[in-house]
Amino acid sequence: MKVDSPNETTRLASDLRLAVGRVTRRLRQAHAVGDVSLSGVSVLARLARDGSESPTSLAELERVRPQAMASTLALLEQRGLVRRSPDAVDRRRSILAITDEGRAMLAERRSESVHRLAAVLDEFTGEERAALTSALPLLDRLAERL
Repeated sequence: MKVDSPNETTRLASDLRLAVGRVTRRLRQAHAVGDVSLSGVSVLARLARDGSESPTSLAELERVRPQAMASTLALLEQRGLVRRSPDAVDRRRSILAITDEGRAMLAERRSESVHRLAAVLDEFTGEERAALTSALPLLDRLAERL
């Protein structure tokens, strides 16, 4: 589809939103009831990738209100997936880090999602998989700009 007009761009945006939403929902539905929320998984992934952070920094990085982040962190702490400790510089602040249990849960969840996606992608033709591969940098850039 060639996108030349504002109407075509709006249509593409709408179609993309629906398709990405469907993929996300289907992957989310595959996880067990009571599993860690998508926001919780996002926080765990950030802590695993970038290291320890304060609750305020995590809220800013995840683009959520501090109250929402506090709820997410409380659930992750309760399950032993993150550990809270006082900031060495400012003892009034706390710093959160992912635990070994958090890393294990994150790896297991990623593995389940990757296996599920791979099984479906095996049904696609080589050309279809190549088209998806070529779209990945664009999707990454899109996510960064939102």
